Amino acid sequence: MADTAAVPASRALPNWVAAGVTFLASGSVLVLEVVGLRLIAPYVGITLQTSTAVIGFALAAIAIGAWAGGAAADRTDPRRLIAPLLVAGGALVVAVLPLVRFAGSLLTGAASGNVLLLAAVAVVVPAALLSAVPPMVVALQLGSLSETGSVVGRLSGIGTLGGIVATFATGFVLVAVLPGSVILVATGIVVVLAGLVLFVLLRRRAPGVAGRLPVGLLVLALATPVLAAVAPTPCERETAYHCARVEADGDTGRVLVLDTLRHSYVDLADPTRLEFEYVRAVAAVTEVLAPAGEPLSALHLGGGGLTLPRYLAEVRPGTVGRVLEVDQGVVDIDGEELGLQTSADLEVRVGDARVGLQDEPAGQRDLVVGDAFGGLSVPWQLTTVEALRLVDDALTDDGVYAVNLIDHPPLDFVRAELATLQDVFPEVLLLARAPVLAGEDGGNVIAVASHRPLPVADLEAALAGQDLAWQVAGGAELRAFVGDAEVLTDDFAPVDQLLTPYG
Repeated sequence: MADTAAVPASRALPNWVAAGVTFLASGSVLVLEVVGLRLIAPYVGITLQTSTAVIGFALAAIAIGAWAGGAAADRTDPRRLIAPLLVAGGALVVAVLPLVRFAGSLLTGAASGNVLLLAAVAVVVPAALLSAVPPMVVALQLGSLSETGSVVGRLSGIGTLGGIVATFATGFVLVAVLPGSVILVATGIVVVLAGLVLFVLLRRRAPGVAGRLPVGLLVLALATPVLAAVAPTPCERETAYHCARVEADGDTGRVLVLDTLRHSYVDLADPTRLEFEYVRAVAAVTEVLAPAGEPLSALHLGGGGLTLPRYLAEVRPGTVGRVLEVDQGVVDIDGEELGLQTSADLEVRVGDARVGLQDEPAGQRDLVVGDAFGGLSVPWQLTTVEALRLVDDALTDDGVYAVNLIDHPPLDFVRAELATLQDVFPEVLLLARAPVLAGEDGGNVIAVASHRPLPVADLEAALAGQDLAWQVAGGAELRAFVGDAEVLTDDFAPVDQLLTPYG
């Protein structure tokens, strides 16, 4: 008896076409996910919540698209839908760029609503459309129920492989050589072209069966790069990690802006000019480390505009400094626009600071400065007991660690980091404005840690000399401030959850 569930073999696409369409549709969704995170970062920062929102919406879109695509394939000949879906999905991948830029100009800030809305705009619709394609291809390729396992398994594996290749290629290769906007537009155009080629192929194989192409979306795909060019963007340059720009302040002042934050101020003519209060606070710490003019051996975790390394080289000639900066693009900007000149005494190493700490010779640094920020907070892997022990290993017996922290009431992250510092160093002080110490305000604070007694009176005088109305908290006052905050470890460091980005 004939198999009543059989599907006419003539409906099936050539195996290589089916594999290519599945590979491309699945891979494009993962490109969109990776680049989408970078696309929204200039407006809402890069935090665990941002990553979670993009990944979550991408998974939701994949699920919705696969479900809807499978249901549609049971009701309509998939040959009518596959090519139009590819064209529509590709066009909307291109359209994501101006959509996020226009929406981002209205949704700037790390509020959860902003993060969720921008993440949804960046991935949901195009990812859902493209995710509807693979189940339709499966429906076409099934010749009979006896082939279900092999056909579904093969195409599912090809789709997964497409996602894997796209993820690694984007993260390891494309982002390093191309701006995210170019990656996104190119991906969308490739998908649109694939849809057009498939449409022509289906028209030749089955005249009258292939559906109509969405002409309006074809026009959108062509027009969107123009829209992207006129859409507002905070980016001057896209690096591997940031949307970066340099703003002029007078004739020689320059401000380095990374994503949503003003990271560094550099005076091209005067390296001793320190505009940011937290930098002046760290400079005050350096004043009490050694007599004026005496050189130091310093390690800087995070570079930015390298304001402090340049300052130390100027006021303490002979200072040997090493900077660990994760972003080669930022280092390039430093050299091209901020006048950075490296030397044997001022070295920049590109790489993650936690990894760089492991390579530091023990007991050689008079000073370690923590000023690394991933988005809105210190990268969690630099906040833990294990990381601070690496810092301690790099310091001399009487060396000092000074770290820049940002938090707002209830200041849970700052309290936890201070508790962690106290677990490693016997001497810990907090430098902050009085409202911060009272728990009424937030912003930048400087935590200072060492194995030697820290001169509170000298620090207070140095802060005053830097024209700062900051106070020094230690002893019982600091213990009361820290309270019962938990120590951060590599196994438990919920930095993003503890942090309050804005008061």
